Amino acid sequence: MTEPLSRPKRKNPVMRTRRSVLPPWIRSRVALGMTAAAAEGRFELQVCADCGAVQYPPREACHRCLSERLPWREQSGSGELLSQTLLRHSHDVFYRERLPWRLGMVRLDAGPTLVVHLHGEVAPPPARVRVGARLDKAGMAVLVAFPEKDVPNMADDRQLREMTCDPKFRKVLVTDGKTAVGQALVRALAAAGADPIWVGHAEPWKKFPGLVELTQLPQVTLLPLDVTNGRSVKEIAAEIGAKVDILVNNVELHRTYGIGARYGTEVARAEMDINYFGLLRLAQEFGPVMRSRGADGQSSAVAWVNLLSIFALSNYPAHGTFSASKAAAYSLSQCLRAEMHPAGIRVVNVFPGPIDDEWNQQLPPPKLAPDALARAVVAALRDGVEDVYPGDVAQEWLARFRENPKVLERELASV
Repeated sequence: MTEPLSRPKRKNPVMRTRRSVLPPWIRSRVALGMTAAAAEGRFELQVCADCGAVQYPPREACHRCLSERLPWREQSGSGELLSQTLLRHSHDVFYRERLPWRLGMVRLDAGPTLVVHLHGEVAPPPARVRVGARLDKAGMAVLVAFPEKDVPNMADDRQLREMTCDPKFRKVLVTDGKTAVGQALVRALAAAGADPIWVGHAEPWKKFPGLVELTQLPQVTLLPLDVTNGRSVKEIAAEIGAKVDILVNNVELHRTYGIGARYGTEVARAEMDINYFGLLRLAQEFGPVMRSRGADGQSSAVAWVNLLSIFALSNYPAHGTFSASKAAAYSLSQCLRAEMHPAGIRVVNVFPGPIDDEWNQQLPPPKLAPDALARAVVAALRDGVEDVYPGDVAQEWLARFRENPKVLERELASV
């Protein structure tokens, strides 16, 4: 059984912070198809559309019939471990700092033979395993073999934890604790083992529902944080920025209507000030110090979570200016992801469908419950994925967007 993870020791303030190093991350363009699937939690391989051959590693043509029609298809990952080795020496700096490292060779039931990272609970060969794709510290897809059945403390495996952002014993900042979503996130992170959890709330003189329940959680500390105020963000970053391992930016302003149904620009400006410029202020103050802590061992900064909206993919005219602000935040988060990459910090974008709150009151079901959204965020951190689409509406919207964005635009315009 995997040994339970112990709480990391406090860092010696006299010791310097080590510089971040990444595993080898250069991939061919065709190989990035596997990374794109792993970013959403799927294990996909190329399957020839002409002869049906499943192939690995990715290639430009089928290894059997030379066809160029090679769509990516999800795989079950079932297979047999053929051999294993324990790496004790490496010329690569990333692995040299993390030795020993367990590797193995697996033959998938689908055909290909793979070199994989081995979870600590995988039995010696021959053994049945299930292979999954994960993003490594460099944000590139790698293959990991797991035991066929889950075991206790599975997420505490040393090698697996290098590829995920499990909240257990991580120090977390949730930027808005006033909303039902924010409070659900705090409860879910606390249940996942995060400690401490700083919870921001603007206008601290207002007593918002759920305040008492939040303060009763031993992990929680409330902080006055207003993302529309650069000085407020700067002061909080100066106080806790060097300690935050996971930042969850869930603060947002959501109002209905689009362009013609509302006079003036005040509401749209307020949405942009919180949903877009709020993210920008947080990134400017917390981003540099989190990047500097990408190599602090178990105490490393590991993830930045942005609560966006499925409306960011294609504008929903009934919530038009809100959709525009989330689209702007989505674009900014892609820039943030690129800047966080050298430090190995995962930027997780969450695209929920309509949430069951007051601003989606008139929308018909299905709507996403705050607790379900919070569980999806914690699961994304545990699995180390980059993009999450919680809820039935988000999944359907995403499928239509990928099939034909222009058709989806026309459909939404006629709603």
